[in-house]
Amino acid sequence: QEWIRKAFEEMLPISRSKIIVAPPKNEAIIQSSLPQEKKETFTFLYASSPNVHKNFEQICRASQLLEATIGKAKFKVVLTVKGTENMYAQWLHEQWGNVDSIVFHGFMDKKTLYQHYATADCLIFPSRIETWGLPISEFAQYDKPMLLADLPYAYETAAGSRHTAFYNPEKPEELKGMMQRLIDGDTSFLKEVE
Repeated sequence: QEWIRKAFEEMLPISRSKIIVAPPKNEAIIQSSLPQEKKETFTFLYASSPNVHKNFEQICRASQLLEATIGKAKFKVVLTVKGTENMYAQWLHEQWGNVDSIVFHGFMDKKTLYQHYATADCLIFPSRIETWGLPISEFAQYDKPMLLADLPYAYETAAGSRHTAFYNPEKPEELKGMMQRLIDGDTSFLKEVE
């Protein structure tokens, strides 16, 4: 590990005193995660910014397929996109704004986001490219199911989580199937990530 540190110091001559590592603080998260009573509507959440590589369309496609299969009353998918932020967000809303199970909530401040983490039943994270999927780290503290893109960053970020499944982020049918299993109470496919 020492050679890596030296290599970075040679490439980027920055003093260590100028580097701050700020991991998320989880005390408030765990405190607000009280057991929830069984709800009739299963809630999925995707917290991210409206950028094309975030792959919102796969969740939208999976939700549309699932709604056509089991109806809209059994689940909802909360997205942190309103549909007005940029051209991508507008396109998402134009394509899937009529899918009743999709909630285009929009940006959430930290307090609101953590409230949604506490009440959501499952996090979905389909992003194609990440250095670190922060919502995965934050949501993992709640010890609830997570459905994540089957990509290297997701395995690293989800390390230590206990109820996780990975799916092909380009196959909405695969995501739809996992979502339906969770709604039906089947968690047998969820695994601990070492």
